[in-house]
Amino acid sequence: MDIPEILDFLKRLAANNNRLWFQEHKVEYQRVQKSFEALLAAVIARVAVFDPSVAHVQPSDCTFRIYRDTRFSSDKSPYKNHIGGYINAKGKKSNHCGYYLHLEPGNCMLAGGSWCMPSDMLRAVRRSVCDNIDEYRSIVEDPAFKKYFPVVGEEHLKTIPKGFPKDFPYPQYIRCKDYTVSCPIPDTFFEDPAFLDKIADVFAQLKRFADFTNFTIDDFE
Repeated sequence: MDIPEILDFLKRLAANNNRLWFQEHKVEYQRVQKSFEALLAAVIARVAVFDPSVAHVQPSDCTFRIYRDTRFSSDKSPYKNHIGGYINAKGKKSNHCGYYLHLEPGNCMLAGGSWCMPSDMLRAVRRSVCDNIDEYRSIVEDPAFKKYFPVVGEEHLKTIPKGFPKDFPYPQYIRCKDYTVSCPIPDTFFEDPAFLDKIADVFAQLKRFADFTNFTIDDFE
């Protein structure tokens, strides 16, 4: 795997996001794709040590297409400026919480969670948090977890959701519109010979959160 090559390609793609340039560099992209799949294979092997449910997952199952859907976007750039892979025991389109690796120059991250949940599923996860608040707090307030994931959720309601007690003492935990977490990493992260061990450390903390949310989510899957 050659991560500097991947990041360099993505940087040049961002500056030349058009079909002609991409076609002229298609062979290079194919090499980058293989390199990213090799990275995913190595990460899957590390994650499977503490989460055997992903042992069967193949890199090709995880990788997202680089082609953008521009039908409903004012940005008509045909390609993404990043490459990502979602290691998920139930498939990359599942609401089941998995492990996401995102490479983008200046915006790399390790993340996971459940985005765009149906309203009944989101309500059930919030209810689980509310009913098991001590267990939930033991995960998300643990310094070992917060070191990588200081905030849960990308978007939050301004008030307590309907149907939940207005005096709930930890409103920040049920106002989430999504139950996701992310850990930004610098491009230089991959220069460390032990970067795979560090990825495993981050995702091992994510698994604690995933186990909690998946207990409810998997009833819907």
